[in-house]
Order: sequence, then structure tokens, then C-alpha cells
Amino acid sequence: MRILHINSYYGGGMLYKNIYDRQVKNGIPIDVYVPTPITTDLSHLQLGDYTTVRKNHHKFDRYLFYVKHQKIYRDLVKNFEIQKYSIAHAHTLFSNGYIALQTKKNFGIPYVVAVRNTDVNQFFKKRVFLRKLGVEILKEAESIVFLSDPYKNIVLEKYIPQKDRETIMKKSIIIPNGIDEFWFNNLGKPKSLSQPLCINAVFVGAVNNNKNLLTSAKALETLQGKGFNVNFTVVGKISNEQVFEELMKFSFVNYLKPLPKERLIEIYRSNDIFIMPSLTETFGLVYPEAMSQGLPLIYSKGQGFDGQFPEGKVGYHVDAHDPTMIADRIIDIMKNYENISKNCLYLVDNFNWDKLLTQYDDVYAKALENESKR
Repeated sequence: MRILHINSYYGGGMLYKNIYDRQVKNGIPIDVYVPTPITTDLSHLQLGDYTTVRKNHHKFDRYLFYVKHQKIYRDLVKNFEIQKYSIAHAHTLFSNGYIALQTKKNFGIPYVVAVRNTDVNQFFKKRVFLRKLGVEILKEAESIVFLSDPYKNIVLEKYIPQKDRETIMKKSIIIPNGIDEFWFNNLGKPKSLSQPLCINAVFVGAVNNNKNLLTSAKALETLQGKGFNVNFTVVGKISNEQVFEELMKFSFVNYLKPLPKERLIEIYRSNDIFIMPSLTETFGLVYPEAMSQGLPLIYSKGQGFDGQFPEGKVGYHVDAHDPTMIADRIIDIMKNYENISKNCLYLVDNFNWDKLLTQYDDVYAKALENESKR
């Protein structure tokens, strides 16, 4: 078995490299095709020997879906011997899934496709003219990987015709993202609240509208008004200056620039609760990173992390627009803090890549078996 990974989002972080490095370590032959705009700065990318980055389209091509992706497909066929691959793995439904669909139509290569935040909240939701294509990609896939139940349910209930739902549901599987081995090598210890009326909350991520920091701050302000001593540490890149300026008006907010994981782990350990009720979120690797240090979580209802565990097990989901609800769930965490902290440390192993890749191996094997029966 030789796998062709099609991944236009490789530059988004270490997530994908963790997958690929482990597959190579396990003796699985892979190649990773990364199509990027011509003007992309690639200096930050950590590439494996298996990676081929191709600058083959313009950034403005994103407004012309079929023009852009036909350029990418022609480039792939020109530079890769497609027929040597047993299976393709498209890491997004629309952008990468379209390419995988073409390789299946023209070369008979079966494919697995992942559904991510941009697929649900941008393509399906806003680009109505592409919905039919999205459904076709799902129908032609051998397996469909969702990161959580909420996203699977949104896609099936909102965007898939009734006649196709059962077919697509049967080949759908939930596989969350994993976190870097660093966090498992440096697991924290069960935490307790040394001061019952003190809340030390932390957020890690981009400072922007989507991460909903102002609502989180309002929730903490509510608790401050009830007599709690509140501190909110925000770590990350400022991508929206207006949000940042509003955030810093809260006296209890402490901002830190992005930190390497060796420093970030100290921040997690010095806080009590991780708060990130994003408006939209594919998954959010920072949730299990915080879990690895024993931090209970506040996360968004109906988004990527929701449904990974029963409510109250590692934290609570909230309505992202409701600061009162966020404040109430923080109090619920504090009432059962030590047990939730222990659960976080025990259950973070669900996001161990070695375990998750076993699931991917099963997905590939099943896909190839289904194809051979045709």
C-alpha cells in the first residue's frame, strides 16, 4: 500500500507532520502533495522527505474554485505517477477532495476524505453553488473522516439529501486530531484549587473574533462581580487589533505573545481552567494540550471538540454567545474540580497519535477491501 496525501493546509502547523512522520516510522510508503499559491512564503515549513510542495496557482484563484483546482489537478498529474498509489487521502472535503475525486475518475484510485471547519462553515454554508460537488465527493469516497459528532451531524442534517444520508453515514467515522508527543512525555499532575474563590483561566490561540475572547472575558467579569478573584492569561498572536484593544480594557487580562511549547507548558500548569468557546472550530489541539496538564475545559457547543466526552467529564460545552452560561459552567467545574482534573489526565490518551493511526490503518484497509470487491 502506498498513500498519496493531498494537503493544501500542510503549512498550518505541526499537526500533519505528526501523522506523516509516524506513518513513515511504521513502514508505510507515503507521498505528500502540497499545492500552494505562487507567492506563498515557505520558509517556516518543516518538511519531510516525503513532501512535495508545488507553487501552482495564484492567491486570487480562490475566488474561482474550478479554475484554481483544475490548475492544481493538472500539476499533480504532471509531477506524480498517480497509478503507483493504492489510495489517496484528501485532508479537506472541497479543496483536496475535488482533486481526489478527479484521480478516482481518471485513474481509478480510491480515496479517503476528511471534513474540516472550512468545509462546514465556509464551503457548505456560504458557497451554495458548490454543495452538489461536496455531496458527490462524499458519495464517491470510500471512507469519510469527521473530527467530531457535531460536524458529522451538521453535514448530514443540513446539506445531504435525504436519499443519500444513510449511504454517507455508513462510511463515516469519527477520528479526532492527536497532539504532539511532547505533551505525553511531560504529563502534568492532578490539580486542586488552593483558593476556592480564585479563578486562574487561560486561553491559547489567535486573538480574533472567532476565538470569542471578549465573551469569555465578560463571563469572568460576571464572576468577579460575584466576589471571585479572577485572572485571565491570553497567549497568542494578535490577528485582530480591535479585539485586542477591547480585551485589554479588562483589568484582569494578562497578554503574552506566542510561546514555544516548552514555555507554554508552564503557563498551563500555573492556571486552573482552559477557556476557548470559539464561534467555529474544527477541533482545537489546545484543548487536549491543556488536558495533558490537568486543566478542565470550557468549549463550544456544537463545534469540533464537543461530543468527545460526556458533559462534565473533562469540562463543559457552552453557548458561545452566552457569557452567563460560561460563568455558570466555570462554577460547575470548580465544584468538582479535582475529579475533572484527574479525568483530563486519564482521558488525554484518546489523542495519542499511535492510537489514532491504528484507526487510520483500519480505514485504509477497509477502503482498499471495498474497492477490490467492485
